[in-house]
Amino acid sequence: MHADYVIVGAGSAGCAMAYRLAEAGKRVTVIEHGGSDAGPFIQMPGALSYPMNMGIYDWGFATEPEPHLGGRVLATPRGKVIGGSSSINGMVYVRGHARDYDTWAEMGADGWAYADVLPYFKRMENSHGGSGPEFRGSDGPLHITRGPRDNPLFNSFIKAGEQAGYPVTSDYNGQSQEGFGPMEATIWKGRRWSAANAYLKPAMAGGNVHIARGFARKIVMEGKRAVGVEVETRAGIEVIRAGREVIIAASSINSPKLLLLSGIGPAEHLREHGIEVVADRKGVGANLQDHLEIYMQFAASQPITLYKYWNIWGKAWVGAQWLLTGKGLGASNQFEACAFIRTKAGVEYPDIQYHFLPIAVRYDGKAVASGHGFQAHVGPMRSKSRGSVTLRSADPKAPPKILFNYMSEPSDWEDFRTCIRLTREIFGQEAFKPYLKEELQPGSALQTDAELDAFLREHVESAYHPCGTARMGRATDPMAVVDPECRVIGVEGLRVADSSIFPQVTNGNLNGPSIMTGEKAADHILGRTPLPASNLEPFINPNWKTAQR
Repeated sequence: MHADYVIVGAGSAGCAMAYRLAEAGKRVTVIEHGGSDAGPFIQMPGALSYPMNMGIYDWGFATEPEPHLGGRVLATPRGKVIGGSSSINGMVYVRGHARDYDTWAEMGADGWAYADVLPYFKRMENSHGGSGPEFRGSDGPLHITRGPRDNPLFNSFIKAGEQAGYPVTSDYNGQSQEGFGPMEATIWKGRRWSAANAYLKPAMAGGNVHIARGFARKIVMEGKRAVGVEVETRAGIEVIRAGREVIIAASSINSPKLLLLSGIGPAEHLREHGIEVVADRKGVGANLQDHLEIYMQFAASQPITLYKYWNIWGKAWVGAQWLLTGKGLGASNQFEACAFIRTKAGVEYPDIQYHFLPIAVRYDGKAVASGHGFQAHVGPMRSKSRGSVTLRSADPKAPPKILFNYMSEPSDWEDFRTCIRLTREIFGQEAFKPYLKEELQPGSALQTDAELDAFLREHVESAYHPCGTARMGRATDPMAVVDPECRVIGVEGLRVADSSIFPQVTNGNLNGPSIMTGEKAADHILGRTPLPASNLEPFINPNWKTAQR
């Protein structure tokens, strides 16, 4: 099995890179521990709560006890299947805000400002219903659609935001993210349009991409050069060699773990586990970030929510309709309306995200409110809290230690209290009068800072957006792990390209930015001149210094 490039991980970035490298005539081997994405649990958008709770598709990671959340242990699902987390996520498509990427560039990711990444977002997109060709792509591999918003609650949410004085945006992935509007999804013709469907399967059909099933144990180094990957397969342990380069795209949890097992990371930590130091990079595993959220839940005064289908017969009907026609409720992830707003005056661009859902249920589907209800997932976008991914042992099969250090910054608590109070105001608008009965969670009795903090400590949940553990920056930055061309600093023939290289978490869901990272990294790997920078400017509220909305 000879390959020019060996990619570890068939996830969002890995699939995009395999496609672009193969398109350029290169031979690519993609190592993937997970299996097939066939079957309705992955492909039916309405079944999104299932695959992330199935051991066959999920790595099953969990945090260490989180010290600022009363020692709670939180699930950290990551995709173990072709398509990676794009095959088990909520299918929400968010590019992030323009200013996120300008911040990356300011932090040392030269060439990754908004002007630089916008052409890659456009190259990868096939946008259906977006704001048009200036800001959006129309012929890329990744189909992006909008739900029908047939349930009146979706439009009530957007209208309530407008009544509360917020802008309405027709395309939060276009010029203006700020405001209330329709949500976009990686769904096409009623099916999940994962990175596997968009990129990997077409690339494999071309004959230049081969999938190697197995568990990557470490990168094989000859001196300071990566030459291959040690993989455990059914036949035993073997080495898959790379003619040119090895590229790690194994997630913000597994990518740093693999670097550490290969001798690349903080020297002291490596020696603790008896691992020979190849490159002392203190940033490997550091800078771990995520988005937290809560579910603001409300009882409905009319039986118009999805609760009517939350029983064996209802689910059977939705599933059968989807299997037979590819349409109906099963063809949507039910995230069809959203918002991005700012917590206060003086914040330049949105730092709160909303997903609206016409049922009151946990994201993982494990608990539903008894009766008709609806909810908004809400949380701050730019927490200052930072955690880490470290080795539990030198055994490649041992899960890593994951500590997000959630809510370790006082500003996190302040921002979350603001989220609750702003959300109550939005749901108190005239647009919800025909539908809202009462607040279920947190419950209107909880009003003081102390009461809200106690609720938050018990109820905040991960939005499953981990990133940052192999941060991109300048080669002179001691905490940077990769340079702006995704090359691991201090070694040769090795790159990392996935959400682990993000210097700072972007606004919203991370699948879109992860695919963009794979797209842009492919050009760096091929030695191509990057796509010409855009001169388009994002909309920023002109009154942001003095007004919250």
